[in-house]
Amino acid sequence: MFMRAGDLIKYLEEWAPPGASWDKDNIGLLVGKKTTEVKKIFLCLELNRKTLDEALKQNCNFIFTHHPLIFRPLKNLNFTNNKKKQLIAELIKNDIVLYSAHTNLDFTKDGVSFELAKKLKLTNIRFLEYEEKNQFKVVTFVPKDNLSALSDALFKAGAGIIGDYSNCSFSSEGTGTFLGNEFTNPKVGKKLNLEKVEEVRLEVLVNAWKLNNVINALISAHPYEEPAYDVYPLKNKNVNYGIGAIGELQTPMKTKVFLEHVSKSIKSKNIRYCKGKNDLIKRVAVCGGSCSEKYPVAIKEGADAFVTADVGYHTFEEALGDILLIDAGHYETEIHGIDAVERKIKKFLKQNNSKIELIKFKGNTNPVSFLKI
Repeated sequence: MFMRAGDLIKYLEEWAPPGASWDKDNIGLLVGKKTTEVKKIFLCLELNRKTLDEALKQNCNFIFTHHPLIFRPLKNLNFTNNKKKQLIAELIKNDIVLYSAHTNLDFTKDGVSFELAKKLKLTNIRFLEYEEKNQFKVVTFVPKDNLSALSDALFKAGAGIIGDYSNCSFSSEGTGTFLGNEFTNPKVGKKLNLEKVEEVRLEVLVNAWKLNNVINALISAHPYEEPAYDVYPLKNKNVNYGIGAIGELQTPMKTKVFLEHVSKSIKSKNIRYCKGKNDLIKRVAVCGGSCSEKYPVAIKEGADAFVTADVGYHTFEEALGDILLIDAGHYETEIHGIDAVERKIKKFLKQNNSKIELIKFKGNTNPVSFLKI
């Protein structure tokens, strides 16, 4: 089956939308064209000489990375003695699409932190801290006969998603009034005449990054010449997007046993930690990558341990005696997120009866080495 890069990108962004990312992040299509026909897909944590060589060897022309190759603005494309720009030159030369999902994959349900929690065999997994203030309530008023068509248009545009449920809305009946001036052409009634119409109040929840699409769909699908609608900012916790994850071990473990469990589960060879309040570990919080500043949230949520990376000396000092704070490595806590991406893309290819080959990099791109004495 013929598949364009844009088709795959659209699917990935329905799961991990760019709007869910940190506002200073640089994610999405970094190199290439959405119109490129996808022949082989390559997955890796980051693009470097090693991973690009493997992608070229495998004849892959769509590369997915978690870490963006381009993070800070490029001032020029002088390829001399610049490894990153040389990689970009090779991507362009070989017509390869480079796509990155970074903090949007971190903050998405079943993304990086959820995958880390699964690797540690946690149960009852949920977000450690839910995102807030990124949802809106859209309310409009429509004749009953047009309710179904308008609702469908809003749902198709991305409204009405609550947790694992879609097509969510609320409606109530009432009476609407309007009086059109001489320049109007009302769908119902006549201009210059006060009209009373039995209408339905329709309410839907909308994520911030879908708001413009939903409003445009509302205006396009609404039968009225001038549809009335309200947009309310919400402070609700967004159950589908957040930071970190928290869950429980099926069987509590002593601190030493749990540390060994973490090391073995995510293949981390160099764990740093400070002792916590409890020697018996049951509830565990995790956050892939640099997330140590969230350890007070983990304590608030009743976690006995918090597994993350890039923990500073003074953070360990502050957490000592309050929670088992574990630095298991940046690479080690994020690499497993690629497994989640692999499953998602395999599902997409199967749904589309596609024979496109998906290759996950099997090597190690961790730039950190450990001294063995």
